[in-house]
Amino acid sequence: MQELLTNKTIEKLRYDLVRDGLINYEELSKAEEFAKDSHTNLTQILIGKNMISEEDLLGFIEAKLHIPYVNLDDYTLDKNCIGLISVDDAKKYRIIPLFKIEDVLTIAMTDPLDLFLLKNLIDSLNCKIEPIICSERSILQAIEKYYTGDKPDSHLYSSAEDIKFDWREELTEENPDDFQIQRIIQALLYHSVIEDSREILLEHSSDGLTVKFKNDQDVFDKGNIPVLLVPLFISKLKSMSNLDSSISEMPQLGKLKFFVDPLSIIASVSAFPTIKGERICIKIYKPPLKLDELPLKKDSLDFIKSSLNKSGIMLVCGSGLSGKTSLIYSLLSSMDNAKKNIMTVESMVKYELAGINQCELNEKVGFNFDKAIRFIDFQSPNVIYFEEVFSRENIEFIISLAQSGKLIIAEFLTDNIQLLFKRFKDMGLENIKEQASCIIFIQNKDDIQIIS
Repeated sequence: MQELLTNKTIEKLRYDLVRDGLINYEELSKAEEFAKDSHTNLTQILIGKNMISEEDLLGFIEAKLHIPYVNLDDYTLDKNCIGLISVDDAKKYRIIPLFKIEDVLTIAMTDPLDLFLLKNLIDSLNCKIEPIICSERSILQAIEKYYTGDKPDSHLYSSAEDIKFDWREELTEENPDDFQIQRIIQALLYHSVIEDSREILLEHSSDGLTVKFKNDQDVFDKGNIPVLLVPLFISKLKSMSNLDSSISEMPQLGKLKFFVDPLSIIASVSAFPTIKGERICIKIYKPPLKLDELPLKKDSLDFIKSSLNKSGIMLVCGSGLSGKTSLIYSLLSSMDNAKKNIMTVESMVKYELAGINQCELNEKVGFNFDKAIRFIDFQSPNVIYFEEVFSRENIEFIISLAQSGKLIIAEFLTDNIQLLFKRFKDMGLENIKEQASCIIFIQNKDDIQIIS
């Protein structure tokens, strides 16, 4: 685990969070307790446990200190300044230089009230320092990008042999409360990420709730949640995922966000009734990489980029958990949304993409796939992403949209491309090949094939 870095800014302002009504005193006390027990930064706990959003916390600090904050996700640093601060100091103190004008160096910091650090920077760099507030997640991602050139999430998915961690260590309290249950859930999610698992399966058994991790087609037993904790665990997990904890006889689909330094990660939470009780499936979606970071040869990458600027159908195919959604998000985020109206139709939005109109289906109000596909053309989109298309009728409609001059990105679940083509043939839809400007088959995250 990384060395704990105390944030003097949030320590100084933590009671102002309570006075301003952003959190209550009980939440603050529990967050401080957990930060102490887990040797974790208080800021990480407040954000990671959804006590306060990253945006609200940074906005609060900005208002209190009158120091602006910047979002590095859409910011280009002056690379000439990177060498002024070593990578070790950047990681240790959560800082990164942004730009320098004459004798003033502007630095993004998570802790602008660390006066000792500021003095050392001034002395060592022999210039004035202008601090800018920034999130720890954003700074760490920028450090990976500008100092090492690594993919920002590459260090998160090490094997369990490299990182010794077991979620069951949180099963310690004899009289568990709501906060301990949340710690168990957080530990379970963290454990799944460091083992690079794509799904967490929770199934009722005589021992309680059996926990399994799934990666590709392999399933691994990871222990049990004791019988006495099961009701509290399910209720808390549903609450965190915005599901109705009073309903257990009907399927439900929710979403939760959790923090694994330095990233916020999205997971879908699906509850489904069985004769033994609700089975819960948690699917973890990694943040999408940039298109140029995908494991593709230059000619394949150039072909994809060229296809994104043409009308037609781009078929993205692969088995479950192969990484189709992540690749599609990489495609969408690489497009010039200032010049194109880009829309999506998804069962659940995994990550919000800037400048793209993402539509989330809602069966409760009758907004299903059939309705979305019939009405979306009235929005005059140039590019449409459809998540998982099933019926012949809808595929025919997608073909007609492509023929009208649009780019359609369509996702299909299949174990191999030949099975998909056979399915199209059996449905009398062989003409979809003629409309396909690009066919991508994903075997796994490291094996992406361009069929045509």
